[in-house]
Amino acid sequence: MSYKEALDFLFTSLPMYQRQGKAAYKSNLDNTHRLDHAFGHPHQSYPTIHVAGTNGKGSVSHMIASVLQASGMKTGLYTSPHLLDFRERIRVNGTSIPEDEVTRFVSGNKEIIGEIQPSFFEMTVAMAFDYFAREQVDVAIIETGMGGRLDSTNIISPILSVITNISLDHTEFLGSDPTSIAREKGGIIKEGVPLIIGRAEAPTEAVLRSIARERNAPVICASQIYKPRFRTLNSDGSMLLRIGKSINPSLKTINSDLTGEYQQENIITALTALEHLQKLDWKINESHIREGFATVIASTGIMGRWQTIGHNPRSICDTAHNVDGIAAVIRQIKEIPWQRLHMVWGMVDDKDLDMILPLLPEEASYYFTRSSVPRSMDSKVLAKRSREFGLKGFPFPNVDEAYRAAQKEAGVDDMIFTGGSTFVVADLLVMKF
Repeated sequence: MSYKEALDFLFTSLPMYQRQGKAAYKSNLDNTHRLDHAFGHPHQSYPTIHVAGTNGKGSVSHMIASVLQASGMKTGLYTSPHLLDFRERIRVNGTSIPEDEVTRFVSGNKEIIGEIQPSFFEMTVAMAFDYFAREQVDVAIIETGMGGRLDSTNIISPILSVITNISLDHTEFLGSDPTSIAREKGGIIKEGVPLIIGRAEAPTEAVLRSIARERNAPVICASQIYKPRFRTLNSDGSMLLRIGKSINPSLKTINSDLTGEYQQENIITALTALEHLQKLDWKINESHIREGFATVIASTGIMGRWQTIGHNPRSICDTAHNVDGIAAVIRQIKEIPWQRLHMVWGMVDDKDLDMILPLLPEEASYYFTRSSVPRSMDSKVLAKRSREFGLKGFPFPNVDEAYRAAQKEAGVDDMIFTGGSTFVVADLLVMKF
């Protein structure tokens, strides 16, 4: 079996939420436990840190991994979805799982797959846990897929749980209000395991604290410890962030190669988690923290977070795809000087347009598009609905044509932003790289 054949098997034989939506969703952990038993509970052979949340969980996971790598620890990192290559989901010290390891796992376990019939995500989690064990990692950072309580990653017994924030997304599965979603995300809280909450907001904080009390889990709220005081860009384009504790007038400086405005919150969340590990006598010093935050992209390979892909005109893409994330991205777009704004925009078909479209700037020119995944919303439908909110533009059949049309129309002092869906950004990056 070749690597391509292994991928074809994973993508076509196993239900995949990113492509099929609800049909691929499993409302229990039965298959995950069966797979875990079949592979000998590999996640029990190394310490794990579990990261959930509506937004920022991927960035926080990569930040923590980068700092732990800088400290000399062999660090596993499991995230989803991927943008360019399936192997991005499973990394050790920033290096993706080799193609032959994917092939070996798939070809060697067809009998188990046929017997259990897992989803794509369930199989991928099992592959990651198995690979980390065989690589003998010192620690693994495990990002949840969707939710927490019923997420396939939720069989681990972590040394630390992190919930970045709670807002509306995947309401069909997680609940239609923040407290319901908080209960699902809070499902990762384990007995006696400390919990880091990134953004503490009522009423979701109360829900998470209630679950934590029931499970004797200490709670630390990052946003109640650190506040961002000052943000600017360094001469090399990286972000300089000054943060301070409310009880201490001194400021801490963090330089980060992730420059999205919203990364301030993620940096504070990751830093709070790392400082807790320091209290557990993990050998993490201030130089590791400085180096790790400054080199997240280089150390871990993260993509699609306020990523610059071109100049003159400035061209940015971002994977934000729900109300909270898109609102943060639009705030940063409005901070930047441009003569005209061009928005290459596509969404998946389960998003609430009545909540998202009012957030988008009316002054922009829109190039409505659809990504290559089946769940992508038809660009003509999106263009029609967008006109109801005063957004003007034309539909395009794919991201390539939409982006090239924006490039043709944009002047050197303009800005092109591509987003609305992780999969739109993925298609763009495939085209660019």
